[in-house]
Amino acid sequence: MKQRLGYLLNIYLLTILLFVLAKVAFMLFNHEGHTFAASDVMAVIGHGLSLDFSTALYFIILPFLLVIASLWINIPRWLYRSYYAIIAAAFALAFVADTSLYPFWGFKLDASCLSYLETPTEAAASVSTGYLLIRLVIIAILAYLFYLGYACLRTQFKPSPHRLIESLLFLLTTPLMVIGIRGGFSESTTNIGQVYYSQNQFLNHSAVNPVFSFLYSLSHTMGDTAQYQFMDDDEATALTASVYTTESVQSDTLLTTDRPNVVIILLESCGEQFAAAMPYLQRLKKEGVWFANCYANSWRTDRGTLCTLSGYPSFPTLSVMKMPEKSRTLPSIASSLQQEGYTTSYLYGGDINFTNMRSYLVATGWGQLVSMDDFTALERRSAKWGVRDDITFGALSDTIQKGRENSRFLIGYSTLSSHEPWDVPIKQHPNEKQNAFAYLDHCLRNFIEPLKKTAAWQNLLIIMLADHGINNGDIDQSKPLLKNHIPMLWVGGAVKEPRRIEALCNQTDLAATLLGQMHLSHEAFTFSRDVLSKSYLYPTAVNNYNNAQLLIDSTGHILYDCDVRSITISQSPDSARLLQLNKAILQVTTNDLKNR
Repeated sequence: MKQRLGYLLNIYLLTILLFVLAKVAFMLFNHEGHTFAASDVMAVIGHGLSLDFSTALYFIILPFLLVIASLWINIPRWLYRSYYAIIAAAFALAFVADTSLYPFWGFKLDASCLSYLETPTEAAASVSTGYLLIRLVIIAILAYLFYLGYACLRTQFKPSPHRLIESLLFLLTTPLMVIGIRGGFSESTTNIGQVYYSQNQFLNHSAVNPVFSFLYSLSHTMGDTAQYQFMDDDEATALTASVYTTESVQSDTLLTTDRPNVVIILLESCGEQFAAAMPYLQRLKKEGVWFANCYANSWRTDRGTLCTLSGYPSFPTLSVMKMPEKSRTLPSIASSLQQEGYTTSYLYGGDINFTNMRSYLVATGWGQLVSMDDFTALERRSAKWGVRDDITFGALSDTIQKGRENSRFLIGYSTLSSHEPWDVPIKQHPNEKQNAFAYLDHCLRNFIEPLKKTAAWQNLLIIMLADHGINNGDIDQSKPLLKNHIPMLWVGGAVKEPRRIEALCNQTDLAATLLGQMHLSHEAFTFSRDVLSKSYLYPTAVNNYNNAQLLIDSTGHILYDCDVRSITISQSPDSARLLQLNKAILQVTTNDLKNR
């Protein structure tokens, strides 16, 4: 058994070594335009190892099964070597393709390269025949060298007299492999974002394992988008033209300055249905600007976060945040304000690798990232999801005070305690959900009231809105308006006067509305509307989940289920028109994502 374990360990370590060497080669061959030192190479290797460790486990699954089988029968050597030849060729192809395509693409190898196989002539037109031939030769040489490395490993094992016991022992190690592939016991599973560590994207990209990047993107592709093609594209574009207007024609000014310091707080699950449990938030609505008819775009944190910060829609069956090749192309409030000299940072008390959040934030302009790893071990254990809200609100307050040393800053912050299992340190309501939101309200009071007395308050704009709503009691998917109605509230010394905005809107509209108030362009935010603009003539809101999409306008609302291809909820006298518009929105937004 010792020999067999040694064999598996050797094949695992050799695979990791190849991954590490590929990183070094990637950096050396793509050094032009990217300045880095030897210490950066070591940092890239160190940060990338966690992804390498998980990825390498995939490639010992078959040898692991062959080793178990060898306890019972003689396994011919050619079977092992055939596998070595396959993975050696695959690794060589992935490493060379990744290194060669990066100067053209600017991102890591992913499944988008497969689309070029349909038109190989056009794909090859960008490079010379010599260029292609050199790389084919390199792939062949590397594949042969990799094969020799694997072929040197011992693969001849005699059947064991203790085959039953040893088979059981091997099988007992299977959960360890699963845990390793998953990336541990934390809420987040292995993903590309876990190796991001720098504001230098080249270093982050260098740390990403190209084999994992390809396999990950392959499992997070657009899937069957044909189900969202309902009409001619020109017709769909014409139908949505009145919905998505990108210009700001101001008739209203909410702020005392067009360059406030901005804090965006995403309140976990905080739908308007919990208003009764949050009296302080209701008081703030009378002090600030309250968007009274705002609706969440989706039902999950990863989707709602991206909708808010990038002004980009959510989708019925896709999480764009989990698709780095797509999410990195998005505009964001952070990148827009960075161009105006704002420093940017994001605070989250949980695992910032969850749902690929880290790579999305880094790619879209958020500078310093603070997560549970930056708190003490005791603080990290204060709640199921990480650091509870009263602690992170304190960190947010400290960041604001320190931010006054900079001329302008933008801070993003996601709360987490108002989430299952509702483990909060107060007991104010018998209902655990209501109690969790009462605690969130308590945290808001303890954060904002002292802040009002500081010099930072005068030029501060705090924007609070929920990331999504949740089912609660008799409020479920059959009551989509109640479930998805969320607060959006602007407070702070930069707010000119209390206002109540009645316009129907989505959380995606924050980006255009904020940038419009700051007299900054938001043309890149194609699906975000400035709800205070004179051009916002057709207020609508959408929400989607579980392959269905809700559309709301002044006439009412409908819910279209893409699986059954019909309206399942209709509360509008004009449902036929809303159905066509809803289909057009699905088609236009899906096409935009597909083409990114």
